[in-house]
Amino acid sequence: MRRPHIRTAAIAVAVATAATGLAGTAFAGPSTGGERSAASTATAATAVVKAAQAAAFAHTAATGVAQGDELHAQDVLVDPEGARHVRFVRTHDGMPVLGGDLVVHLDRRLAYTGVTSAATHSVEPAAAKPELTAAQAAAKAARAAKGEAGDVQLVVDARAGSAALAYQVTVTDNGTANTVVVDAVTGKVRSNTPVADEFLSPKLLAAMRRSGQTADPATGAGSTAWSGLLGSRVSGVTHYPATARGTGKTLFVGSVGLTTTATSRGHYQLKDPNRYGTETRDAKGKYTESFGAGTKFTNTTNVWGNGKTSSRASAAADAQYGITKTLDFYKKTFNRKGIANNSKAARGMVHWGNKVANAFWDPTCNCMLYGDGDGQMFKKPLVVLDVTGHELTHGVVEATANLQPTYVDADGNQYGEPGSLNESLADIFGSNVEFYANNTKDTPDYLVGEKLGLDQKFLRRLDHPSLDKLEGTIDYWSADTYYTEVHAGSGVSSHAYYLLAEGSGSKTIGGVKYNSPTYHNASTVKGIGRTKATAIFYRALTRYMVSTTDFHGARAATLKAAKDLYGSTSTEYKTVDKAWAAVNVTAANTPAARH
Repeated sequence: MRRPHIRTAAIAVAVATAATGLAGTAFAGPSTGGERSAASTATAATAVVKAAQAAAFAHTAATGVAQGDELHAQDVLVDPEGARHVRFVRTHDGMPVLGGDLVVHLDRRLAYTGVTSAATHSVEPAAAKPELTAAQAAAKAARAAKGEAGDVQLVVDARAGSAALAYQVTVTDNGTANTVVVDAVTGKVRSNTPVADEFLSPKLLAAMRRSGQTADPATGAGSTAWSGLLGSRVSGVTHYPATARGTGKTLFVGSVGLTTTATSRGHYQLKDPNRYGTETRDAKGKYTESFGAGTKFTNTTNVWGNGKTSSRASAAADAQYGITKTLDFYKKTFNRKGIANNSKAARGMVHWGNKVANAFWDPTCNCMLYGDGDGQMFKKPLVVLDVTGHELTHGVVEATANLQPTYVDADGNQYGEPGSLNESLADIFGSNVEFYANNTKDTPDYLVGEKLGLDQKFLRRLDHPSLDKLEGTIDYWSADTYYTEVHAGSGVSSHAYYLLAEGSGSKTIGGVKYNSPTYHNASTVKGIGRTKATAIFYRALTRYMVSTTDFHGARAATLKAAKDLYGSTSTEYKTVDKAWAAVNVTAANTPAARH
């Protein structure tokens, strides 16, 4: 699950990237929505960006781009049929615009074909100058988030259908951070959201406390075949560091192969040189968001852990295995090179904090942080495979559509359909990581958190979401979905995905029984298969979703993606429409006024 935050840090990175070159520029593969690196096509990418910028300013009624705005390219995708998609973040008079992201679509001749925009209105704030000083805004933010104010930046907040001048303040407390947005004129706190993306929501933890439920998953499962890359254990190597083959004795998936680094003869580090230097470290109980503060895992045996919590390296082996399998899934399936598609390492730190019953994607350190459990409700480290796949997918979403919650309550629970869609995509692709890994000790399925040891035997499930009673996940869309906590709301699009992939009714897959209903049991859906369904959802995410995309927007995005891949008269396209109708998301019931 995701603990939301306002990712203006991502805006700053994107602006810097635009100034120095599009490292993440990519081209689509032939059938899966995949991507291949296009670093060598910088000149062509620059031409595409310039054409998209010009088109955005020429079609201001559709894009909302106006005088004073600057567009900074975050990503360029070129499809096999020649369509171009340029994702922009926006500044106004030099200030980052929250909710100002957009994707401009061009044809092969660089002619404008449309836009997907988070804000179609002008983002010029009503007030030109702040009434509050930066120091006053920092003080308000510190009180709101109960911590110490750090960086303060003047921004434009365009997330609520209008535009306001605001200060964005980072507030830290005991190793955690919140992003607080304070109105620069009225002093009102417009939002106060945690930075880290936590797997377990405050609502879920409260429900477990009320029910007295604990999660104590079994560990020390048997062994599986070596699953790393082919090669030797560095026999004959004379130059270091070198690639080596090690073994992870994990808590949850048995004995697995891990690609590691031989730092010298007979000395190894838990770092994968074949996957951009992806590495897992030991936080040793610290609440640090600096990966460099973690302790490297090293040894002389190249065997990591003992399958039990008595070895600190056991959880590290699970984490490293999950992170590398997630990278491999995205690489093989979509040719995505790393979480941000920039050929950089994915990283993890285990044993984070003191008795932390959570795991999360942290954009501050661009890494996974895993707690050991609190010893009461959660009695083991949260390093199971689909937790890692889920959380790293939040990093993928952050690097693409950057879906944001609409609002957050005082307890840190988030609401709104874009946040629900974010959770759903993390569940969808996290499940796909399991299917990709195909580990006999963690049977691939459409369940999420089935290894956590919960009484209901899973945390969420994609085929019939409302069977999750802990979070109260919903099966179908209604006007009240806007007011549904995002983990519960995620069932709408997760259910649509399952119906698209596998269809309605009962079936058994990999020994797991499913029985997926449809809205009022008024229709049946015949699935097109998981491979095609996943390709459609990934293309929709990377090309047609933005930070404010809701479920009806997701329907439109997946229809566009299906049209790209298979044609508007194809069975795949028609099944996308049927799958969304089966969860009560249709063109006819699209809300006239969006929240």
